[in-house]
Amino acid sequence: MRKILSVVVTALSVVMSAATVVHADDGPVTRVTLTSANSFHSRVEERLLSRTVTLAAGESRHVRGRLQATSSVPQIVSMNNTLKCVNPAGAVVGTTSTSSRNHEGSDTTYYARPGHLPIYADLLFTAPSAGTYTCGMYGYTASTSLDGYYLTAVATDTWLEVSNTNQVGARWWQNPACSSTGTSSTCTYVGAGTSTAWVFYNDGTPVHKWTAAAGATSVQALANLELTTCYTGTASCKSAIDAYEQPRGTNAVVDVRFEFIQLDPTSHTCRTTSTATSRKTIRDDAHHYVANFALTGVPIDPTCGTRTFIMRIFVKHVSGNPIKIDGVQSTTSLTNGIAMNIF
Repeated sequence: MRKILSVVVTALSVVMSAATVVHADDGPVTRVTLTSANSFHSRVEERLLSRTVTLAAGESRHVRGRLQATSSVPQIVSMNNTLKCVNPAGAVVGTTSTSSRNHEGSDTTYYARPGHLPIYADLLFTAPSAGTYTCGMYGYTASTSLDGYYLTAVATDTWLEVSNTNQVGARWWQNPACSSTGTSSTCTYVGAGTSTAWVFYNDGTPVHKWTAAAGATSVQALANLELTTCYTGTASCKSAIDAYEQPRGTNAVVDVRFEFIQLDPTSHTCRTTSTATSRKTIRDDAHHYVANFALTGVPIDPTCGTRTFIMRIFVKHVSGNPIKIDGVQSTTSLTNGIAMNIF
């Protein structure tokens, strides 16, 4: 995912309304909405929306973005929704979060709105030192065969949300490194000899135990799972799984479930809160797919004897092409989770 930074900023409006927020953080959230369509061109990363915040050292903000775009061409091209925060000098601070999927063309009819592809991304930004930071949503596209085309971020349906107050005690999860070619030793695959995986649990990362704050009345857990199909001839997956790959157009089917588990004093499960298992079809033409999960108002059960939780995502390959579970690429996280206290 090569990106070239552009500092073009579009006109925007600010809406202060908790009622418009998809996931309720602790305290109010400001939504910055794109008021006029903005096109971004091949291999030029463009900042579409931003918000500047002044933070104390260690203060955290939840950043969430929805990029909805149309394409000028019917061919397949890549599309990224990237969230990152920069200091006054323009240097990126902390982790970058990206959600990716191929835009399958201007004539696509199977999106909820024909030709319009929406992609969501989340980021937990924690200030390393006191200062002013600008958190933005960036659009990016590329193609190996086309020039002169562009994607257009759709007004109103493209927005950026930043929590207004410190998300005290919030925690960020991400899975191990996995290169864009899928050759990292820490990449996780399903459907290539192994049918299931538990992201954040048995994928090579330490199992992070998060303790809810003493004054929290409930907790919120979010996660984004980035998956890539491995069809015959793709450059995104390691050659060792070639025997499992099928022709492009076979697609892939997986079952996924998000769990947030409160532990007992022996670190065993006391209470599990989860989404329902859902079946996802990942088109080879889309190539990448991000599944978004949210568990809000999760109770803290006092009978468990601890306020400690773990997070994990279950992935089961059902049929079709193998799947690569995308991980960290350099400093960019593609699969991630956030836990927040609600006071």
